[in-house]
Amino acid sequence: MGLWRTLVGKLWITIICLVACVLLSLGLFLLPFIDTNFTDPGAVKKLFVIVSMIGFSLTTFFALFLFTKITQPMQQLIKATDSVRKGKYDTRLSLRTTDEIGALANAFNHMAEELENTIRSLNHEKEHLSSVLRSMNDAVITLDFEGYVILTNPPGDRIIQMWSDLPEDEEESSGRHGHPGRSGIAPSPLMPIFRNVLNQEGDQSANLHVKQGVWSVHMAPLSSDGEIRGAVAVLRDVTEEVRLEKMRRDFVANVSHEIRTPLSMMQGYSEALLDGIAASPEESEELVQVIHDESLRMGRLVRDLLDLARMEAGQTELAMQQVDFRVLTERVFRKFTVRAKDNAIALKLELTPGELILNEANEDSLEQVLTNLLDNALRHTPEGASITVSAEMVKGKRGLELHASVRDEGVGIPSEDLPYIFERFYKADKARVRGEASGTGLGLSIVKNIIEAHQGSIHADSEIGKGTVFHLVLPVEKVK
Repeated sequence: MGLWRTLVGKLWITIICLVACVLLSLGLFLLPFIDTNFTDPGAVKKLFVIVSMIGFSLTTFFALFLFTKITQPMQQLIKATDSVRKGKYDTRLSLRTTDEIGALANAFNHMAEELENTIRSLNHEKEHLSSVLRSMNDAVITLDFEGYVILTNPPGDRIIQMWSDLPEDEEESSGRHGHPGRSGIAPSPLMPIFRNVLNQEGDQSANLHVKQGVWSVHMAPLSSDGEIRGAVAVLRDVTEEVRLEKMRRDFVANVSHEIRTPLSMMQGYSEALLDGIAASPEESEELVQVIHDESLRMGRLVRDLLDLARMEAGQTELAMQQVDFRVLTERVFRKFTVRAKDNAIALKLELTPGELILNEANEDSLEQVLTNLLDNALRHTPEGASITVSAEMVKGKRGLELHASVRDEGVGIPSEDLPYIFERFYKADKARVRGEASGTGLGLSIVKNIIEAHQGSIHADSEIGKGTVFHLVLPVEKVK
């Protein structure tokens, strides 16, 4: 770039031109005038006035030139810089000069463009991160070094709200004050894990039991320049997994217990037969009968377990067709009439007039439901009491529904046991007096699975000393 195109060159040329103009003016106009009128003081004063006016005019012109070439572009540059500072990254300068001001304007425009691209890329990455966090089912909570929440996703917000009413550890809350821009202090259940992360400078994992729920927590430190700045926690609700694992362990224990008893009896009586302990054919026949009964009991247990496993796994497909519930109930009722008379129990059937037709049902499985419920009722009802089977059509929320019930006048079930009676192997023995030990503890579980396969519902009401009633609700039409 030539010297005359720079700002310094332009100033230098301007000054040279100004001096040349003054000298030329003096040489052409003023000097002859001074030579001829030097002795006249008024003429000299007039000369100085004219020279002053010319100098003032040239100075003003020079100042305006500097203002136009230097001051105005600098003011535009200051305004553009202030706009960028306020977040207007699309600000650009429109200066088109070849001097240092023009080069500065071009550098500013290039810097603003790069800054805008960088900010746009950061915003895109932030949006991508926010989308990932929002799409996660697991809760994410980010904490700073003092344990304040600085970033969460929607599941994390819900957890903080759920745990907001938990008492805070006094040790953690003492000496800490609120800070602007932070959501608040982390929930108290997370603080022990957070302290371990800061002390051990490593990942920490644990299961937290909070408000009847179980949460799996994995917390990792956040480092910057080799220094821990905070931690990020990922929380997952594992309540259902823990419950299922407990059910699995209980199921194995219960199956082992249920099978061990008949096996022990079969082994003991068979050893007695082998050792010749039976002194007569009658005693031998009695021992063989016990072994036979226990084998039948084991067969029932295994069969019920297989049926229940298939239904819970969804491997049992029920052939749905139209079923006349009145005919079905009357057939099951007749099947238990003789047994009820033998036990001196009054068995009653109360069906409302009109049709009791189910358009989408499986007759065999519903017969198994009624059979299990009546069998339970007969085994738990004392002599002289009654059992009532009833059914009617009711207009429900899902359209026409069939409401059926099996009511007995037995000992009843305690209220604390009612929520668990449909679980496998659950027996409220403390409230029920069994006339015989033929139950496997799986009947009500099978009943519940069959009713749910029909998209219906079942529940029980009971009162100690007054009996129990099982309520069945079945949709007449197939639920869409």
